Amino acid sequence: MIRFLPALVELGLLIFCLIDCIQTDSALVRNLPKPLWILIIIVLPVIGPICWLVAGRTWPSQAGNAVPWRSTATAGFPEYERPASYSRDAAAIDDQLRRDQEQVDREHEEALRRWEQSLAERERELRERDA
Repeated sequence: MIRFLPALVELGLLIFCLIDCIQTDSALVRNLPKPLWILIIIVLPVIGPICWLVAGRTWPSQAGNAVPWRSTATAGFPEYERPASYSRDAAAIDDQLRRDQEQVDREHEEALRRWEQSLAERERELRERDA
């Protein structure tokens, strides 16, 4: 069993690095293009994955400069980590949406008032005709 351990470690490292390279965003891959890293990992069984981990992969301490909004303490709500200018823009958009909704509500109220008025006139005409 011990003699298979190096082969299992090598296979595990190869699979881990291959999956990690495939899932990494192309903008975060360092030094070489992503397809070339995949080829290196596959062709050079031990050296390729180690090179990927050392020279190609972006580690969390380095990703701070490359990723615009890292989700850390917000548990999946990156909008709380955006710069303040986004909050001001969002407030302006919210105000515009609120004004638009109020306008739509007024139009609906007016349409409902006209419909009720038309219905009342038709009912009055029917009563006059039946009488």
